[in-house]
Amino acid sequence: MKKLLPYMKGYRIQCFLAPLFKLVEALLELFVPILVAQIIDLGIANSDKKLIINDTLIIIFLGVLGLLFSVTAQYFSAKAAIGFSTQLRSALFQKVQGFSYSRLDKIGLPSVITRLTGDVDRLQSGVNMTLRLFLRSPFLVVGSVVSAFFIDTQAAWIFMAIVPILSLIVFGVMWIGIRLYKKVQAHLDEMMRSASDQLRGARVIRAFRNENTEISLFSSIANALATLQKNTGRITALLTPGTYIVINFATILLLYVGALKIDNGILTQGEVVALYNYIAKVLVELLKLADLLIAVTKAAASVSRTAELLDGEEEEDKGTKEPEYLSHAPLLEIKNLSFTYDRTEAPALENIHFQVQPGQWIGIIGGTGSGKTTLVNLLPRFYEPSEGEILYKGVNLQKIPRKILRQKIGVVPQEAVLFRGSIRENIQWGKQDASDEEIFSALEAAQALDFVKEKSGVLDFPIEENARNLSGGQKQRLCIARALVRKPEILILDDSSSALDFATDYRLRSSLAALPYSPCVFTVSQRTTSVKNCQLILVLDDGKAVGMGTHEELLKNCLVYRQIHLSQNPEEGGEKA
Repeated sequence: MKKLLPYMKGYRIQCFLAPLFKLVEALLELFVPILVAQIIDLGIANSDKKLIINDTLIIIFLGVLGLLFSVTAQYFSAKAAIGFSTQLRSALFQKVQGFSYSRLDKIGLPSVITRLTGDVDRLQSGVNMTLRLFLRSPFLVVGSVVSAFFIDTQAAWIFMAIVPILSLIVFGVMWIGIRLYKKVQAHLDEMMRSASDQLRGARVIRAFRNENTEISLFSSIANALATLQKNTGRITALLTPGTYIVINFATILLLYVGALKIDNGILTQGEVVALYNYIAKVLVELLKLADLLIAVTKAAASVSRTAELLDGEEEEDKGTKEPEYLSHAPLLEIKNLSFTYDRTEAPALENIHFQVQPGQWIGIIGGTGSGKTTLVNLLPRFYEPSEGEILYKGVNLQKIPRKILRQKIGVVPQEAVLFRGSIRENIQWGKQDASDEEIFSALEAAQALDFVKEKSGVLDFPIEENARNLSGGQKQRLCIARALVRKPEILILDDSSSALDFATDYRLRSSLAALPYSPCVFTVSQRTTSVKNCQLILVLDDGKAVGMGTHEELLKNCLVYRQIHLSQNPEEGGEKA
């Protein structure tokens, strides 16, 4: 909880005033039973209308004044709670933005979303209720007990007996509830993960007519969550009847003792009514306290989950200055590189080594799961090598600040991701101050200029959510333009032409080869036609480099490459046969 307290900074006054106004309201409320007793014992008994009217007006005045204090307290508590959740959610989002790929892989995207939304909402509710009730309810309980002692000591011991019993019930339920709510949150993560997968793959599910299977899978997860929530609800549901049983028993005992004392002239009727009012207040306030504890219990389950995000290690750079590079060194040198993902035993890459010169084209090819994407993800330091090192102009990448390194690299990921906004805004992700001329130049190089000019508004054409108003090929070409607009020294194309026809793919490669700044290009592809013109082709198989050389050399010396090529060009296999 200490990690979350700094996000209350700026709302200390509200955190002080909200409970203060609630305490004043509670103090005013304690006077009402005394005035009611006075009306019964003096006003009604003596037919004193003036006293009855005066005391009634005082009660009304106290009620209105208490309402004003209550509304003011609610305003301050709501402002503090919303401000706290806003600052916390912003800090969490900022923290997540700095997480490494491996950290995000470990937590899981659905869990991150749940924590940023549901968990923060629960913490907001917990803070709001705490500021309003944490002091008010205990104050009224203690105040009612003390007031009862002033009326009659023997009757007040009934209060002293029920308060510990009620506290035992309330805190016992809370202790069990905290553990159950943690399990509920974990199941919510699982349901979020399932829903995310199924909604993202809705078209695939329908294409394979697998709706019933997925519905059954989601239903099983939802039913497991419902069962856990029901069990949790059954435990917390014991709170209200348990407290009512104790309070009603105490009320019966109080009325019995009070009636005997009235007969003996020890207590008046008004004083018994006052005692009943005080015991009713104890009931109401303990129930409110129970609601508070339930909210706090839910919030407590969310505290550890949000704290886990805040404790997460961010991508940190030791410096902000660009190091001195070696002029005679190759552009990139991969030395004995190995990498293993968390929670996996087999390495995704093993003992990879090769050199890259400026302006050189590097093709990376291999079967599914061979480690192609993993290799290019290590270049911008999305992941750190498990073994070995990558040198840029003789300097280890880990000594180059990520911000500086990534300014030199243009990445076109395997999945074409565009954001809601205009074409111009999306391209400017590559360079924030890119002019329209630079954007048009990048679009032309990416073979995207023709279809962009046909769009209404051209660069101002709005891209919808998930770019659903663009085809797969159009999305890929815009992603390439986004990488090109910064004129990168290293361009990574991770299977970024899979949605393009062969003619467009050929024009794209020719256009990239003619770029005046001659970037070093890494081309990851499943097609040999996309890499055959590269000066160096790296063939991966199960994370290992099984071939390296030009297209012609690999056809002669690398069985894996030859099999891939002949499977895509069977006519060449027939001719050689």
